[in-house]
Amino acid sequence: MSDQRIATAPGAAPAGQLPVSPNNPCPFLRALVANGYVSGHLVPLSQLSEIIGFATGEMGSEQKKVRRKAWMVAVIANGLGPLRVFKSATSGAVLDELRNGPLDKHGGGSRILDAEARVHEEQIDRLASFGKDCKDPSGGIELGLTAKEIDTFMAANIKRDGDAARWYYPILMKGEWPVLLKILGKGEGEARYLSIAEVRTLFVERRLPERITSRLPKPAAKI
Repeated sequence: MSDQRIATAPGAAPAGQLPVSPNNPCPFLRALVANGYVSGHLVPLSQLSEIIGFATGEMGSEQKKVRRKAWMVAVIANGLGPLRVFKSATSGAVLDELRNGPLDKHGGGSRILDAEARVHEEQIDRLASFGKDCKDPSGGIELGLTAKEIDTFMAANIKRDGDAARWYYPILMKGEWPVLLKILGKGEGEARYLSIAEVRTLFVERRLPERITSRLPKPAAKI
């Protein structure tokens, strides 16, 4: 299959968006930066964990759990050394320096976003091949992945990586697609699914669904 990529140059901003560094490899964070919800550089962990908590739609103690988990991941995202962790805890996460950090799988995983932040749409098509028809709570049927299909997809990614896969990759993956399912997923329980159409929009257009943005504070940055 041909190597299809979006026409937008890495880091360039589509109309109405802010530029995003190629060194920010997280699609959710890239959408937050592009649409002005957080800085593209230094973001206090309290702000980052708060936005992630809001995005999930959880309330009360459940949202606090989400925030704590997000904080624990973000505090090591730029490095595991004690000084780096202390700096992250006190100053924040540096989003445009996440690539090659502890959470970077160096080409392992879905391969949708490459090291230059180009989107490989054929890899989104591959993701879709693991999906199934899912019932949209608002009506209709669409292609998506429940937690079960996501587990199958992640296992296939590890197998595809072969000897290049590291023992800790499955642990890192648990902080990626399952988290996206929690944030962007539709439905409840075992029927909750990640919409392929919304995944494509997230990667290619760097946009979040309106039902998610309605939960977030107004963007701080001017676009």
